[in-house]
Amino acid sequence: MNNPAAAGFAVSYPGNTFMSTYLIGDIHGCYDEMQSLLQQVAFDAEKDTLWLTGDLVARGPGSLDVLRYVRSLGNAVRIVLGNHDLHLLAVYAGISRNKPKDRITPLLEAPDADELINWLRRQPLLQVDEEKKLVMAHAGITPQWDIETAKVCAREVESVLSSDSYPLFLNAMYGDMPNNWTPELTGLARLRFSTNALTRMRYCFPNGQLDMICKDAPGSAPPPLKPWFDIAGPVARDYTIVFGHWASLEGKGTPEGIIALDTGCCWGGTLTMLRWEDRQLFIQPSNRLQSASGDDVSPTAVHAGKKS
Repeated sequence: MNNPAAAGFAVSYPGNTFMSTYLIGDIHGCYDEMQSLLQQVAFDAEKDTLWLTGDLVARGPGSLDVLRYVRSLGNAVRIVLGNHDLHLLAVYAGISRNKPKDRITPLLEAPDADELINWLRRQPLLQVDEEKKLVMAHAGITPQWDIETAKVCAREVESVLSSDSYPLFLNAMYGDMPNNWTPELTGLARLRFSTNALTRMRYCFPNGQLDMICKDAPGSAPPPLKPWFDIAGPVARDYTIVFGHWASLEGKGTPEGIIALDTGCCWGGTLTMLRWEDRQLFIQPSNRLQSASGDDVSPTAVHAGKKS
């Protein structure tokens, strides 16, 4: 793939006169890097569309600015909620504790916080474009689901989040069980499984059962665990799947047609954007020189598989 940004340098792209679809990995409050990335391609909300893999907030310094900007894009943006976005909703509802490392206090105390939170909780967990045969979810799609099941389960969670009873769901969403899909799941157990599959999943057992414990990089996980994308599932046969969530992948190691876009900007890595029409990647190095652990993090290219 011809990718002048792969070395980790910001590149100049003059844009074009046609409508483009851009997909960006986890922003995590890195507002300045997001704006620099959009400037690379002369993003125009009047004609272009922006897809975001979730985790708009937390860890970076600009969560408030990110939400304000993304909300201002209106119909030009399509997002999915990530686990950190859900955690923000839980903090604002008084269900979870505000952790200083998340750096969301300015957002929580903003005069327009109510408007932003109410907008955020009405965003989807799954995006599907049938014309492009493109699916986006924060963590990915469990191999136990077909596309119709994924749509139904996502809509069920979205319906509760957008309702007046959403605090009850947020209070019950934390937990690793159940971790195996069956259509007989009901109530909060079903909603929790769907939330975990769409926003927290990394590894599965060979039968597709979720493992919610291991967070190691691929190659370090104990057998028989496998990354979810290495277990054949019906959605991956028919759609390109784009996801974020898993920064330690560094955008690498996924099969053809499954694209990982979280490259750890908030940890000192990069913010990565894919232009759908030609699968061109654009990379914006983080303004942070080191990860939270103090280790140097070099900007890295990502692998963007595509179907023929």
